[in-house]
Amino acid sequence: MKTLLLNAAKSGERLEMIYLSEKNIITHRIITVRRIGEEHFQAYCYTKRQIRTFKIKNVLSIVPLRSRKRAN
Repeated sequence: MKTLLLNAAKSGERLEMIYLSEKNIITHRIITVRRIGEEHFQAYCYTKRQIRTFKIKNVLSIVPLRSRKRAN
């Protein structure tokens, strides 16, 4: 996971993340990674429209955001 975060931080690629909050609430977020530490990372969260700090251990799933094509 750290490799994905590092690559996304370098490229500016958006990621799609499922995250477990401290209050045990599962959220779906679209983020752009800014900084990465040992246990945390900072990212711009498009859901909250601000920079947030996330615990790496609370990330349930994270993948690159793919553009979705609509069927005509």
